[in-house]
Amino acid sequence: MAQLLSVVIPVYNEEKTITKILDSVKNVELHDGIEKELLLVNDASSDNTDGVIRKYIEDNPGVNIQYQVHEKNQGKGAALHTGIDKASGNFVIIQDADLEYDPNEYGRLLKPITDGHADVVYGSRFKGSQPHRILFFWHSIGNAVLTFASNMFTNLNLTDMETCYKVFKAEHIKQLNLKEKRFGFEPEVTAKISRIPHIRIYEVGISYYGRSYHEGKKINWKDGVRAIYCILKYNLFSKK
Repeated sequence: MAQLLSVVIPVYNEEKTITKILDSVKNVELHDGIEKELLLVNDASSDNTDGVIRKYIEDNPGVNIQYQVHEKNQGKGAALHTGIDKASGNFVIIQDADLEYDPNEYGRLLKPITDGHADVVYGSRFKGSQPHRILFFWHSIGNAVLTFASNMFTNLNLTDMETCYKVFKAEHIKQLNLKEKRFGFEPEVTAKISRIPHIRIYEVGISYYGRSYHEGKKINWKDGVRAIYCILKYNLFSKK
């Protein structure tokens, strides 16, 4: 029986890019006969994202797409909770609905797991020789600070804790009791996954085609402050 990769895609106001990312995910061919299911979670978009997605599903009946809609906007983390809960695959990967990350790298991310070395793989934007768009100095400093702070408590040596691309064996990510509804998802899931006994976490270098705020980037300094709070909360004060 073929193994299945669940691609969880949180979506909020991405009518301009969602078709392109869905085409990219659809066209990825995975090694070892691994198949894909796409779990789209529309977090109450206020533009025409819903209409674009429904038309895409209608036009692509052969693609395994599960579509969920939040009636009220709850945040990226809440959308991820919904998608992870609905996932039925052997592996779960997180995919943003913009064009910052390249689905053609799924194979590279999955390989340490399918080769039997890893249980979790993080795609690092700061390792390897893949292309990286040059954007914001202070964002890079903030990312480094958050990763360093997270590593201090988890005793991991990640280079990019805040990366979107994280691949999990489904049994590991599904056992976590995740709470964060916005961008606090990243430090929370890192803290909790690191506490699973004998968990094997790997990093793989990936490319990064970042967006500017003009192009639709949503994360801001307030989310960075929340991330610091979450690093402290889930590593020191809340270990369930």
